[in-house]
Amino acid sequence: MNLVQSSVQNVLTARARLGEGPVWDADQQKLYWVDIYNYRVHQFDPTTGKDRYFDVGDLVSAIAIAKPDQLLLALRDRLAFLDLKTEKIETLKSVKFSHPDTRFNDGKCDPQGRFWIGSISQVPGEAALYRYDPDGSLNLMETGLTNSNGLGWSPDGQTFYLTDSAKRTLYAYPFDGKTGTISDRRVFVNLEDENVEPDGLTIDTAGNIWSALWDGWAVVCFNPNGEEILRVEMPVQRPTCPTFGGPHLTDLYITSASVGLNQKEIQQGFYAGDLFCVSTTVHGMPSYSFKSGV
Repeated sequence: MNLVQSSVQNVLTARARLGEGPVWDADQQKLYWVDIYNYRVHQFDPTTGKDRYFDVGDLVSAIAIAKPDQLLLALRDRLAFLDLKTEKIETLKSVKFSHPDTRFNDGKCDPQGRFWIGSISQVPGEAALYRYDPDGSLNLMETGLTNSNGLGWSPDGQTFYLTDSAKRTLYAYPFDGKTGTISDRRVFVNLEDENVEPDGLTIDTAGNIWSALWDGWAVVCFNPNGEEILRVEMPVQRPTCPTFGGPHLTDLYITSASVGLNQKEIQQGFYAGDLFCVSTTVHGMPSYSFKSGV
């Protein structure tokens, strides 16, 4: 079965330093994404091809839709709301990490509307995974990570996936949606034999996991058993995160990065930092929203 039905298209010349965290807004039919090191939250309209951005004044690594015209942001060391009408930022929770080079990284909402957010550290094992609940509490869910990255939930809500990019490993956990707990971690996929790092991921309704390969020039698709079934070749060295969008959630949007590339590498991957899209024959899972005020 062919899972893709078109070549990868460059849909936005963004030249982001570190494009990440794409989230599809099904109500507005628009894509939100971030440029971490340029402190920007972007809003892309596929119908018009226009992109606008909000300068949030700090590293911004992940977002979730909270209310109409309101996003939940993961900034360097705090969580905040961004009002898209006024562009005002309201800090919700600040975190003091154990090392100054540690910051928040990839995040996503679970089907119940809780925001899961990991950290990244230059010190091996110092990163962690947190769960931010609508009541304002921040809960420590996993420790011993180095680069907490791509995360998502299986279509039946029974399995939680988490990536530690530094370990080149995707993990799977049994997930209890009622309590929001994870347990019994197991290795789902290990890519230590390749010179790549799995980055952000998304999941389709068949339970396939689509993971961007940093330094791999590709997005790889694994079936629910962890077997590779497809690689979508990319025109850039550092794709960062895919998500499904479009009217039927069949369009796979992919962010990318230019940060850290030398001049030769940039010439080889001229479109580094741009936004891409490929049409698929599968349907993606929706981007869940934060249940603000519950």
